[in-house]
Amino acid sequence: MFQTFEPVSDRSFARKHLPLLRAEMKKQGLDGFIIPHDDEYQNEYIPEYAERLMWVSGFSGSAGAAIVMTDAAVIFTDGRYTLQVRQQVDSEFFDYADMTATPVDAWLSDNAARGATIGYDPMLHTSAGVRRLRAAANAAGFTLVALLENPVDCAWKDQPAAPLTPARPHDLKYAGRSSIEKRREIAAALQKAGADAALITAPPSIAWLFNIRGQDVARSPLPLARALINKDGTASLFIAPEKVGNELPEFLGDDVDIRAETDVAAALEKLGTQGARVAVDPALAPSKYVDDLKQAGAKVIDLADPCALPRATKNETEIAGTRAAHIRDGAAVTQFLHWLDTEAQSGEIDEIAAASQLEEIRAGSGELRDLSFDSISGAGPNGAIVHYRVSTESNRKLKKGELFLIDSGAQYQDGTTDITRVANIGEPTQEMRDRFTRVLKGHIALATMRFPKGTTGHQLDAIARKPLWDAGLDYDHGTGHGVGSFLGVHEGPQRIAAAPNAQALLPGMILSNEPGYYKAGEFGIRIENLIVVTQPKPAPGGEREMMAFETITLAPINLNLVDPVLLSENERHWLNDYHARVRETLRPLLPADIQDWFANATRAI
Repeated sequence: MFQTFEPVSDRSFARKHLPLLRAEMKKQGLDGFIIPHDDEYQNEYIPEYAERLMWVSGFSGSAGAAIVMTDAAVIFTDGRYTLQVRQQVDSEFFDYADMTATPVDAWLSDNAARGATIGYDPMLHTSAGVRRLRAAANAAGFTLVALLENPVDCAWKDQPAAPLTPARPHDLKYAGRSSIEKRREIAAALQKAGADAALITAPPSIAWLFNIRGQDVARSPLPLARALINKDGTASLFIAPEKVGNELPEFLGDDVDIRAETDVAAALEKLGTQGARVAVDPALAPSKYVDDLKQAGAKVIDLADPCALPRATKNETEIAGTRAAHIRDGAAVTQFLHWLDTEAQSGEIDEIAAASQLEEIRAGSGELRDLSFDSISGAGPNGAIVHYRVSTESNRKLKKGELFLIDSGAQYQDGTTDITRVANIGEPTQEMRDRFTRVLKGHIALATMRFPKGTTGHQLDAIARKPLWDAGLDYDHGTGHGVGSFLGVHEGPQRIAAAPNAQALLPGMILSNEPGYYKAGEFGIRIENLIVVTQPKPAPGGEREMMAFETITLAPINLNLVDPVLLSENERHWLNDYHARVRETLRPLLPADIQDWFANATRAI
């Protein structure tokens, strides 16, 4: 089992750990300290040693921050975690804030006393983030201090060690392009930007650029490392020596210099003494590295990570691999849905048993490398917690008359999956069917969109929400996120969300299509498939070429929860065509004893 279900935190963390942190803050002369949910690499899912926000507060979500003052503390989360943060973080010690409406810098502007000293760890904050904090400090009159020692690390006496798992080659049959080819592409981009070199700090970009994978981060096959790539395509990979096996130097070749990660500072200083022009992504690079470059004499050029966009636009080999991964995964999910519709109808199965059952079925293929995230296995009211994580403390039975939401994904060497399905345990109510069908209508609307070159995900987001808006309903998360190729399940720069995003959707980008509805205290609904942006094609009778989405996730959508009266003729056709494709593709992979159920689950309506 990749998943464990013991609680990773509890509400006592704030009571136990805040005094320890404040004692360290006092030693360093601080009136306040900023704690982001970030590691030194800006990963979404972070190693255990970097769970500083959870240690201080008890909050275990994947996005958030806290500010601890000498006499008060506040924790920031977004709409996905509105319910979870109140369950995990004791309000006696922390106030709650919405990081979208009130970012950390805005809170400090309004609440930090003039003359107060506010500390931050410059390895955990990006250059762009520190710019915002400094603007707040100048406006409000407090002093912002970059610390040499993180006071959480000083107070956390049993902090886990940093991971040291091997970095391994990612074969060309999965990557589709060699590292040399990729480095030449990046080098050309650097020459165009007038840069001598680029500092690459994001592990997904490093994994993509060098065609390597690792196991330093749970649920994401990432090696924690840094890199410098030069305008001639040569590069230095900075990685702990313990992670480098005999195969890696030969695989990377003579144009890649492998050095210890502790050598980054010296390499940056050398670039500074040479007066080099170094491209750095201000939204990803630790502010300390940018400060070090400038102090050494380098000319820093703000440039978005040059690996991000080519990483996001998958090549034909990667798309073929992810299609294969989704067929394999779809067969596993379908067997699980049969189990939900039969054995789990007893009312005696619980959330942990369900999550374990799905993982066990996936592992049966022999191809499973990891999950892409801990399964969101939510029964009844737990399904309304968008990023719920079941534990032995929260575990709940799948009770009659309720809905069960399972959002899960897998890491295969040829692709990354992410799928959400909803099961009814017993007979659903008409309200449940109405809400499910409205979510389905939004899902279909997005799946069938055609759009011209230059369209962003921001422009498409409202399309998936309209059937809910028509009934005065909505959901507080994005409609779609980018997905990697045997990399992170959440990948930028593309996304489909209400928040503005300038990145146009490009052919080869993989995204999720996941509108939802959540009734607090009762049930949650989300229908999620992955989609890939297709090549532009002429529209019959039209004037412009149009792109579209190909749905690559294949598994039944629960017809028990569909109200056909609410569907248009075109929507019914889409659902029937989708189920016909699911049936044709997956039937040969499924056991004989579920074929009748499968035929009914994918029947035309």
